[in-house]
Amino acid sequence: MRHTVTCSSWPGEWWGHSFVHGGPCLSGLSPAVVHVLLGGSPETATVTLEDCPDLNIRATIRLLEGESELSDEGKRSVRDLAFAWDLPCLTGNNRRWLFEKMLIHAVIGRVIRQIKQLRRGLKETPMWAMLNQRPDTVALLFPQEGAVDYSPAVILQRITWPRDDDEDDDCSVDTKCRVSGYLRRFIENASPDVITNLVKFWTGWEILPRNNLSIEVVNGRFPTASTCYETLRIPGHYKDYASFENDMLACIGTCQTGFGLV
Repeated sequence: MRHTVTCSSWPGEWWGHSFVHGGPCLSGLSPAVVHVLLGGSPETATVTLEDCPDLNIRATIRLLEGESELSDEGKRSVRDLAFAWDLPCLTGNNRRWLFEKMLIHAVIGRVIRQIKQLRRGLKETPMWAMLNQRPDTVALLFPQEGAVDYSPAVILQRITWPRDDDEDDDCSVDTKCRVSGYLRRFIENASPDVITNLVKFWTGWEILPRNNLSIEVVNGRFPTASTCYETLRIPGHYKDYASFENDMLACIGTCQTGFGLV
């Protein structure tokens, strides 16, 4: 057993051990990145514009798509990006080639070092052998964010609701029942985007954990979450559903910008 872990490889080891022990997976990776991570060649990866995480770079590369004439500003943007990546300038004959080269570099080339570090770490865990022997496990360890589909019914089934006999409770049974009812109604009526934000706020990830989700009714001003313990803490002061819904929407929206910035 190794007693030291290089800083460059520990993320891969962390993800591998996390999956083995029931922790969160690494979601939202581009299929092209996963392809290269598991030993595939960048040249054989299927890359799309949506895989490019930098929106400004994506917009510049998109200019090369199709055959319409570029504006002077568009030509400058393409030229500057080509210079930055040591690629030739746009000509009348290399437009499609330049589009593909820029796209591959934007999605894979810029993070190839990090991909190698993840691979090095994964090889130190039991997951690497499983990924090679059981290709069907790839989608479990690296689920695509767009493929995640959890209905309100699934969320409700995974919740451990407050109990009447919970110790160290400052809230009455009536308060816990009222607030739990508000949350159930909120989940039942939530849109897919709201459900996604709720899960991110509750757990810190886009994927439901294997353990149940917990709820605590507490004293406080706004709903908060202890993501490490998959616990949602809801204040017991709410007396009507409208105010509860407004605060919940405001709080779970912070998962896009930083938790707690209400």
